[in-house]
Parts: sequence; structure tokens; C-alpha cells
Amino acid sequence: MKTLYFDCFSGISGDMVLGALLDLGIDGVDKETFLNELSKINADGFKVELSRAEKLGIGAQDVDVVLTNGEMKDAGVDDHHHEHEHEHEHEHEHEHEHEHEHEHEHEHECDHSHEHHHAHVHRNINDVTRIIDASGISENAKELAKRIFMRVAKAEAKVHGKTLEEVHFHEVGALDSIVDIVGTSILIDMIKPDRICSSVVNDGYGFILCQHGHMPVPVPATAEIYVDSNIKYRQIEVKNEMVTPTGAAIIAELADSFGMCPQMKLLKTGYGAGKRDFAVPNVLRVMFGETED
Repeated sequence: MKTLYFDCFSGISGDMVLGALLDLGIDGVDKETFLNELSKINADGFKVELSRAEKLGIGAQDVDVVLTNGEMKDAGVDDHHHEHEHEHEHEHEHEHEHEHEHEHEHEHECDHSHEHHHAHVHRNINDVTRIIDASGISENAKELAKRIFMRVAKAEAKVHGKTLEEVHFHEVGALDSIVDIVGTSILIDMIKPDRICSSVVNDGYGFILCQHGHMPVPVPATAEIYVDSNIKYRQIEVKNEMVTPTGAAIIAELADSFGMCPQMKLLKTGYGAGKRDFAVPNVLRVMFGETED
């Protein structure tokens, strides 16, 4: 079976996932094809910049969503990395000018470490669903993207004590978040793995400063995604946020198990860069190989 193994030793965020999947270099999954599919979101106001980064000696693919005029053609609305409602600093370095949320993609409005710069647009899960349905991507990618967004929506609703329709996500409704989640769904549909599994997800500890004050790591939305999934997580000695809500939602939806890498004939490895620098390499490693049924 074609198997993808996500090695989340330095956490996970949406842009890290995009970078790692692109870095695998699987036949037929090239950057040009990916960007062409991404353009089917029917949105103006963003561009995706791809470059190389090095994290403690490890070369990795860096993906940055840059907002050019801040808005998406209203096919339903817009999103991504965010405009979380956190507006804080994510370990994966999205520095939202919001005073925002990212990957946090959260409602906390902190400066996420994944470094996406954009304006805030408030949208709910129905707005995001309309945007995805109006796009020209494959049906499989649409359905996967909507399931990932629903995980974030449910977590935010639980944290804020609201219904799904009442919750407006800076992040989930942000153009950069839409790009992260839809982009991930496009790449998974292009690779078509038979199985996806993951390591235990490492996160940091401490607090991150948000518009509403100091938030504990993991931030509440990320913690709720842990609760409402099969994710196995632990904290390591990194005083910072390493897992964004978007990253948590992606791996929660994709992986069927969390633990040691299964026995496989390893064919390719890919590394996606986070935006910050830690005492450990801030990269997500994805392994692609063949496992027995």
C-alpha cells in the first residue's frame, strides 16, 4: 500500500504540510500543477510564494501565502493562515497583522508563527463551505477540505460556547487558511495514498500572548481538536506554540493512527519549513513508502 507517514517531531501547521507534501517530489505532483489547481479557488487577492529554507541544517520547502489586495471574490467568502481569531505568535510563524488567530487559525487573535500577513474578514463555516463548493477543484478535494474545516469550526464553537453558525473565524474565514486547507486537500488527492498515519504530535508549552490576554499552549481550539479526535500528543521542552488549530485539524482528519512509523519500504521524504526557529529543527517531515496490506 502507498503510505504517507507524518513525523510531527516539531509540531504541525498548514503551511508546513503544504511544504512537506510538495517537497516529496512524487511523480505528477509538481509545483506548477499544484499552483494551477489552487487557482481554481476562484479568488483574487493572494499569491503563493515557494522558496527553500534551512532549519538547523535541514533543507525544507517553505510556503508563504501573501495577500495582495486582501479580499477574495465573494464566491462565498475567504480565508487562511490566517486570520485566526487569535492574533498571536504561532510557533510556525505566521505574523498576522491582526491581532488575529492562526493555521491559528484561531479565534484568539495572536501573532501566529506561520507568518501570513492579511486583513481580517469574519466568516462562518457556511461561508467557507460555499467558497469550497464554488471552486473548480476535484470533488474528493472539496469533501476533504470541508471535513477539515468542520473540525476547526466545532472546536471554536466549543471553546466560545456558540453554535457553528454563530462562530466567525478570523482564521478559518481567512484567505490564507483556506489556501492551507484546500491546498492540503488538493495535494492529498493528487498523491492518492492508500494509508496515512502519524507520529505522536509534539507541541510546546507555556503561554502565547493574544488580543484577549495570555493563552496556554496548546491553545483552547487546538486542545479541543485533540479531544475530538484520535490524536496522541505530548509536550516537549520548547516554550512556544508548535501546533496550530489548522495543523491539528489536518492531521486529525488524515491520519488513521498515531505512533511509531509502520514497517515500510521508504521511497521518499519531504520537509516543510515552519517560520520560527527552535532548539529543534522547525520542520515537518513526511515519509512516503510501500507497506504490506
